[in-house]
Amino acid sequence: MKRLAQAGLLVLCGLGLLQASLLTDGYLRYVKEGMRPLLIVSGVVLVLLGAAEAWSAWRARARDAGGHGPGGRVHDGHEHAGDGPGGHAHTSRDDGADDAHGHAGEGEGAHGHDHSGVPRVAWLLFLPALSLLFYAPPALGSYTAAREAPKAVAVVDEDGFDPLPATSPLPITLTDFTQRVQQDPKQAIKGRTVRMTGFVTPAGDGREGWYLTRILLSCCAADAQSVKVRVYGVQAPKADAWVTVTGAWHAEGALGTSSAAVALDARGVEKVERPTNGYTDSLPIGS
Repeated sequence: MKRLAQAGLLVLCGLGLLQASLLTDGYLRYVKEGMRPLLIVSGVVLVLLGAAEAWSAWRARARDAGGHGPGGRVHDGHEHAGDGPGGHAHTSRDDGADDAHGHAGEGEGAHGHDHSGVPRVAWLLFLPALSLLFYAPPALGSYTAAREAPKAVAVVDEDGFDPLPATSPLPITLTDFTQRVQQDPKQAIKGRTVRMTGFVTPAGDGREGWYLTRILLSCCAADAQSVKVRVYGVQAPKADAWVTVTGAWHAEGALGTSSAAVALDARGVEKVERPTNGYTDSLPIGS
């Protein structure tokens, strides 16, 4: 790959990072929100490196095109040097090479030519760089969530649960709901009407119900994990649709213990827009 092409690849990658992290919120499809400053710095560095490489390549090409010394030039294996007004000497150069192409001779069948170029497949590196600029892949959704076990929520001490507000329906996150159902010895969630927002993941196990889901990132999309609440009582909307569900705990197992089902008997489902940062387990939209 030529030096100018390498420089162009660096610049494209840098512009793609800046497009996703500085001009739009597309970076949230790949990494956590806190990574934004690092992406911006990385994009600027790549653009500067690409510009420096392009300038260096241009200077080298201009220097080579300018000849090899004052008053003379070399071509076709001959040197033409001026040696006075109106005259010049035409001398042939012989450095012991077999011919002007520098054939290596016998033994290894070499020709002396440099065939060490980068394979043509290297040009495919431009595709991901261009995709950063012109195509944003869809966010992780039900396809990912359906193929992994739910994320294990953190264990909370008995005294770690604050009293729930009297608001009804109660806005709550999927993580908080899971912890209340399986760990709260006071069973504060019992009989309460709650509201949660997430996207739809089909159950796919032949049983009734579907999953209200959130995908969480520790750092980037490669370490994504999901938290799920099973929903009963209403027909599943289209997969990956974002919805707010209102309902009460589905009484199965012993509430406040690990045997309690992390499930909801839904009383209503409302379609909502996907939040800007969908990789967080936040309160219902509009709360």
